[in-house]
Amino acid sequence: MTDLNALPTAAVLGATGCVGREVCAALGRAGYDVLAVARGPRPDLAPHAFHALDVAAADPAALAALLTTARVEVVVNATGGWVSTEEAMHHAHVQLVDRLLAATALMPRRPRIVQVGTIHEYGFVPDGVPIDERVEPNPTTPYARTKHAGSEAVLAATRAGEADGVVLRAVNVCGPHTTRASFLGTVMAKLAEASESEGLELTIADARRDYVDVRDLADAVVRAARAPVVGQVINIGRGEAVSMRELVSLLVSASGIPPHAVRERSARVESKGGGWTQADITLAGRLLDWRPRIPLARAVADMWATDRAVRSAVHARPAD
Repeated sequence: MTDLNALPTAAVLGATGCVGREVCAALGRAGYDVLAVARGPRPDLAPHAFHALDVAAADPAALAALLTTARVEVVVNATGGWVSTEEAMHHAHVQLVDRLLAATALMPRRPRIVQVGTIHEYGFVPDGVPIDERVEPNPTTPYARTKHAGSEAVLAATRAGEADGVVLRAVNVCGPHTTRASFLGTVMAKLAEASESEGLELTIADARRDYVDVRDLADAVVRAARAPVVGQVINIGRGEAVSMRELVSLLVSASGIPPHAVRERSARVESKGGGWTQADITLAGRLLDWRPRIPLARAVADMWATDRAVRSAVHARPAD
């Protein structure tokens, strides 16, 4: 007998990552029971049910049974990220989506799938050009190609009537728990070890990119889970291209290190997204009633504060 008072359940794949943990929190606040899925748990996922699983290596029938037993109505794929080799990217970005789609096809009631993709799926665009959903994807890096392949698999299954999916193409994220493998995360790690007396030299590319707070992205995911939108690509960003020097300046300010202690060195743009990204977020406003709310200064300050709290907790932990 179905419990009519039961909360809807959402499964978040990649629940321990920067995006995944904020999506879990946002879904919980929105009234969902959350099933957090990742290869290993984290203490801050304690409020949610957790299942340890490498979805990319999972048997689709077993995954279907897990999702069916938990009465999952929404699956958010927030996996992937800063893996290093193309083989690892294919495992995380393509094979995982294939296993997920094979699993949901076996379920008696197919869940809504929200695929968190990336703005880099469009490839490089000329400086000054806002990227809207009509831009033809032309991914040129292994990261962008594999992320795009996963997004296309969700869209193709939806077109064929085999899934109920939507793809969010997100810009770079900042905010709490930003990975240290990212550019801002790397700068943050260097600032954490720097001293005013010795100073710090940073290499900063002459680039402008769109950054959004991860909590704003999580809000967009919740809205996409509920919106009557099927088979659609929707860009998520702040809708503005910010210079990397400005972002670094915000991070330096949050760290408390005097600006004069930081020496800048220019470099060529070598990244997953080229020297320019600016998302056109008009469609997100129209279809999801979504817009970014958290200013970059606050996002960067919260990123620093969260990282500092994590470092303090690690240093305070007693040795084994």
